[in-house]
Amino acid sequence: QVQLVESGGGSVQSGGSMRLSCVVSSYASTDFVYFAWFRQVPGREREGVASMRSSGYTRYADFGQGRFTISHDSSENTVYLQINNMKPEDTATYYCAARFSYAQSNSLLSPSTYDNWGQGTQVTVSS
Repeated sequence: QVQLVESGGGSVQSGGSMRLSCVVSSYASTDFVYFAWFRQVPGREREGVASMRSSGYTRYADFGQGRFTISHDSSENTVYLQINNMKPEDTATYYCAARFSYAQSNSLLSPSTYDNWGQGTQVTVSS
């Protein structure tokens, strides 16, 4: 079982920036490697923020365009989510996810696409 461990959450003021990290344990070599970040607030469904394939293809939620950037450092087996110009509505628990088999591009922001999850890291943005 692949393990994902998030870090980097915390509290920040509106307009600030934050970078979340997700260390991914080793996995079998495959052409189909997908990583994603999701977020969830109590009482609401988990929503996709950003996703990427190891080839470099990225996909963002509409609200994430321009403020969120997903990236992957293969040398450190780490996936990052850079968040800029943060807003109070970004307050949530952020989860890292991974998939190691083929997935259609239009499914990459759906939680059901992923079968490997981290434990989550809390992000709080104050106004």
